[in-house]
Amino acid sequence: MDFSIFAYIAVLLLVALLSTRLMALLKLPNVTGYIVTGIIMGPFLFGVLFNNFSFDNIKEGLIYGFVDKIGWVSSVALGFIAFSIGTSFKATTLKALGKRVIVITILEALGASLLVMAALMSAHFIFPQYVSLELALTLSAIASATAPAATLMVIKQYRAHGPLVDTLLPVVALDDAAALILFAIFFQIAAALAGGTLSLYNILIKPLLEILISLGIGALLGFIISFANRFFRSRNNRLIWNIFSVFAALGFYYLFKSPMMGGFELSSLLTCMMAGAIYTNFVKESGRTLDVMDRFTSPVYMMFFVISGASLDLGIFFEGDGLVVVLIALTYIVFRVIGKWSGAYAGASITRCEPQVKKYLGFALVPQAGVAIGLSTTAYKLFSTNPETAKTGALILAIILTSTLIYELFGPLAAKFALKKAHEIPEENL
Repeated sequence: MDFSIFAYIAVLLLVALLSTRLMALLKLPNVTGYIVTGIIMGPFLFGVLFNNFSFDNIKEGLIYGFVDKIGWVSSVALGFIAFSIGTSFKATTLKALGKRVIVITILEALGASLLVMAALMSAHFIFPQYVSLELALTLSAIASATAPAATLMVIKQYRAHGPLVDTLLPVVALDDAAALILFAIFFQIAAALAGGTLSLYNILIKPLLEILISLGIGALLGFIISFANRFFRSRNNRLIWNIFSVFAALGFYYLFKSPMMGGFELSSLLTCMMAGAIYTNFVKESGRTLDVMDRFTSPVYMMFFVISGASLDLGIFFEGDGLVVVLIALTYIVFRVIGKWSGAYAGASITRCEPQVKKYLGFALVPQAGVAIGLSTTAYKLFSTNPETAKTGALILAIILTSTLIYELFGPLAAKFALKKAHEIPEENL
């Protein structure tokens, strides 16, 4: 065993922890520090020092090998993130939300997704050599995701309250679930296009089956861990059952990928989300276990963001079409923001929300991080298995990580602007 990999992981964790102190001074989210740490310590920056300051054959270098070996952490972290999203879907909460939040969530998620798709599809027909259909579809699905952590941080920091906050909180909770479903649909179509096997089965029937099977397995796992909670009372044992459901979901994902099972590309994210939803609705004391689970998963999430940053292929920006990558990223950023705002405005208008909700809700939905990075990482891994689509996967990851850094820098400022303009931040807290 190469023991140096443990030293590398230790350095990653240490630098990531130290970065949180710098982020606190700069008043930026910790996730920004984790991503920057990954970029600095990754093979495409730190690794270049050991490769004669060249990106050539960087994937054969020592640092790339380290990052590749710990890449499985990303899959586990995504499972826990999806499980956590599922636990926000309590039946009592959904009933209390009413149609207002559901309509707004659907329209703002679709608004961002469809507007990004329209922009990238237009670019595809003009520059097909740079913008593939797979790239356009995958980025369109990811565009719908929002990062609730940054928004909640601003609300708590300024103790904001009012109609905008009351609408915003449930919307960001439902938003990532919408993103997972859109990604499951759009990505399956993109994968079919990449494989060159266009048929009704591959574009419609197979993706639908994969979504239904994913949700069905998730429901089964949710009921299993809920039933087990009757016999296992301690929080530690119940935590182990929850961890079991996440790893079991990943196991089923790889099982169904095998030719023996038909080569289905299940969504482990949807499976974990459904397991979390069933668990939180059928276990009365689920909150106690979920609190422990939040503390347990913190280092896993840290490693996930660090590895995501380390996977950012900086070589793409220095190739002949590096300027094109930047232009695609800017297109994604601008049209996603416009789509979020217009979709939120339309939803708030249809459901007759207060004027401040109509005008400013969209600005508070700008931040994007965890789930978006997770989905781009999933796309990167799946596209990387095919040499013909490997560059598309790297491009998607580069665009999302680049946009995430920008969103995490300016997203909290946009959320504060919205809350301030809506007069929901007390004067003494400004």
